[in-house]
Amino acid sequence: MHTTSTPKPLSSLRSAPLKGKVRVPGDKSISHRALIFGALATGTTRITGLLEAEDVINTARAVVALGAMAEKQGDAWVVKGRSVGGLSAPAQALDFGNSGTGTRLMMGVVAGHPMTVTMAGDASLSRRPMRRVLAPLIDMGLEILEPGKETLPLTLKGTSELIPIVYVLPVPSAQVKSAVLIAGLHAAGETTVVEHEPTRDHTERMLRHFGATVRTETKGADTHITVRGHAELTGKDVHVPGDPSSAAFLAAAALLVPGSDVTIEGVLINPTRVGLYMTLQEMGGDVTFLNEREEGGEPVADIRVRASRLKGVRVPAERAPSMIDEYPVLAAISAFAEGDTRMDGLAELKVKESDRLQATAAGLAANGATVRVEGDSLIVSGNGGLKGGGVVATHLDHRIAMAFLTAGLASEQPIVVDDSTMIATSFPEFRELMETLGAKYDEPAGR
Repeated sequence: MHTTSTPKPLSSLRSAPLKGKVRVPGDKSISHRALIFGALATGTTRITGLLEAEDVINTARAVVALGAMAEKQGDAWVVKGRSVGGLSAPAQALDFGNSGTGTRLMMGVVAGHPMTVTMAGDASLSRRPMRRVLAPLIDMGLEILEPGKETLPLTLKGTSELIPIVYVLPVPSAQVKSAVLIAGLHAAGETTVVEHEPTRDHTERMLRHFGATVRTETKGADTHITVRGHAELTGKDVHVPGDPSSAAFLAAAALLVPGSDVTIEGVLINPTRVGLYMTLQEMGGDVTFLNEREEGGEPVADIRVRASRLKGVRVPAERAPSMIDEYPVLAAISAFAEGDTRMDGLAELKVKESDRLQATAAGLAANGATVRVEGDSLIVSGNGGLKGGGVVATHLDHRIAMAFLTAGLASEQPIVVDDSTMIATSFPEFRELMETLGAKYDEPAGR
C-alpha cells in the first residue's frame, strides 16, 4: 500500500528582497475535476497546465484503474473517457495517498456505477472523516460494505439506479457538494444541493463546460445547485490556471521580505477562492490584480505583490470557505502585522491533513509569536515580526510546512520544519520557485 518516506527537515533563512515574475503550478481543485470529468465524458479531453503533484497523479491513476485512458502526451494530458456510468471495476484498491479531494469526488463517481471498489490512502488521509460525504451518497443508493465505518480504507458498492435527492449542506463544503452533484449525473431526474454559504464552484463551472445541464438559483439566503441526471458529457479542452493556494506562499513572502516586488502570472481569481487576497489588501498589503481575463470558464489574473507594512484585522467566519487552505500562511503573516488578527469560523481546519488549527498555533508559539485558540477562532497578536529559531511539527501537512518555510524568510532567526517531503503532494516546485525569486533555504546540519 502506501509507504512512508524518511522525513527531511528544512530551514528557511532571512532573505534579501525577492524579485521577479513566476508562474505557479496548475490549480489542484480544477486538475482533479478535469481528470474525473474527462473520464466520465465521451471522446477525448485535452488538459494543459495540469498540476503534476502526487495528489493529482493519484487521481489520474484511479481514473486509469477504472478503465479510462489518462496519459501525458507532450505538454498536455489526454483523457479518453468511458461516458457517465461507463467505468469498470478496478483490479485492486484505489490508493489516493494524501488527497481528500480526489477521494471524496471519486466517491460520487463510484456511487453511480454497479461495482465494488475499495478506497485507501496514507496515514494522514486515513484519519480524516468521510461521514459528511458518505451520508448523502448513501441516501442516493451507495452502500458501505463495512457499516458504520467512516475512515479509509473503505469498500463501497455503487449502483446504476441512484435516486436523485435534495441535499442541504449542514456545513459549507465544496467536496461534499461536488460528490453529490457528480453522483447526480448518474441518477434519474434532478439532484439539488442547497448551500447556506457559497463554496468553490469549480464543479458547476466545469460540468457546464463538459455539456451537463446545471442550474444555480438564489432562493432567499440560500443557493440551490441542480444537475440533470442521465447526463451526457463530451470531451473538451481544459486549460488549468495557476493555483491561488500555491500562489499564496509567494505572495506572503513578497509582502514580508522588505524591498520585495513579485508578480505571479496566470493565477485563478475565482471569487470563491480569493478570500486571502482580499484579506491581505484589508491589512494594507500592496496586492494588485493585473491583466484580468477568462480562461476555460474561470477568471484569471496576474497578481503583483510588493513588501508592505501590515495591520491586524478581523477575518469574518463567512470568508472561511473562500480561503480555508490559506489560514496557516495568513496566521504566519499576521505575526508580522501590527496588532491582533482574529480569524473566525475555522472548524473545518480541524479535519484537514492535520488539525491545522492546533498545528498552526503550535508552530507560531514555537517561533515567538503570541497566539491563542478560542473555540473555532485563531487570534495572532502581531508585533511587526517573528523571532523564529523554533522547530515546527508539520504533522505530515504540506500547508503547515510551506507556511512556516515562508515565514522564516523574514524572521529574525531561521525557522525549521521537521519534514518537507509532503510538500510534493501539492506544490513540488515550491522551493525551486521561491529560490528563483531569491529565497534562502538550507538542510539543517546533523539531521
